[in-house]
Amino acid sequence: MIIPTKHIHFSESLLGFGGYVLQKLNSKKTVDQLWNEYQVDVTNSQYETNHNYDHFLLTLVFLYDVGPTDEREGRLEKCV
Repeated sequence: MIIPTKHIHFSESLLGFGGYVLQKLNSKKTVDQLWNEYQVDVTNSQYETNHNYDHFLLTLVFLYDVGPTDEREGRLEKCV
């Protein structure tokens, strides 16, 4: 689900997961670096929903399409 509904929590939606990803983009990072940071946060219970890699990639595509992220030289960054 892209947006939350009454049966889908915000953290389970791509929009909510996108907010988490944007917080992690405080510097340019590769997709692997972001995924590894997410795995650590899920293991340490710092993010409550365990998304799979497909949802992670869909979230990155969603963020790129909507506009808050960009890709340069193989790294993701926030657009200011």
